[in-house]
Order: sequence, then structure tokens, then C-alpha cells
Amino acid sequence: MIELVSDSRCTGCGICVKVCPTNVFDGAVGEVPVIARQGDCQTCFMCEAYCPADALYVSPLADETEHVDEDALAEAGLLGSWRSRLGWHKGQTRLAAIDTTPFLHRVEPVRLDG
Repeated sequence: MIELVSDSRCTGCGICVKVCPTNVFDGAVGEVPVIARQGDCQTCFMCEAYCPADALYVSPLADETEHVDEDALAEAGLLGSWRSRLGWHKGQTRLAAIDTTPFLHRVEPVRLDG
């Protein structure tokens, strides 16, 4: 389950918000996202894998909240470790980083009554 968004590491790119399949985060580009619906997290690690700043930590404990310490996670090399295990490294461009599709929960409704 998603446990941490690091305010000090996050660049506000919004990629985690965009790739989350269950809309766990609230936020927009330029903002540090907020874990708004932690219980909806499916522990898929997509947000952590796509985060270019290693600002997220997803606990492998899917059904329970884990109280984490950011400094301890950083010291243990756990921030961004899932991305590294996948073979994704800093400096590589991912489709989600260059995708211009708007955030689905931020799109203004279209008026059909002219």
C-alpha cells in the first residue's frame, strides 16, 4: 500500500497521479500529490516505478498500513527501489512522462446543450 510521498524529493511532475489505476492521489502538475484514498491502493507499485525523483514508497504489505520513516527508508535505499529492480534508471524517459493526456479527474465537463 502507498505509504509515503516525500515533500522534499517530489518535483510535482504529476506522473504518479496519472499512472495510478485506482485514483489514490489528489493533486495536479506543480503540486506535491496527497495520498487521498490510501485504502484504494492495490499495491501495484506503478506510482513508485514511474516516479523519476524516487519520492514514493509503496509497502509490500497490501492490506495493512505500515508506519514509515522517510529518513530510514532513504538510508535503506528503499525509495525508488522498485523502479531500480525493474531496470529503470534516472534519465530514462517513460511514456507517462511525455504523455499529454489530461488528468481524468481534472477535466472540465463538456456542455452538450450548446
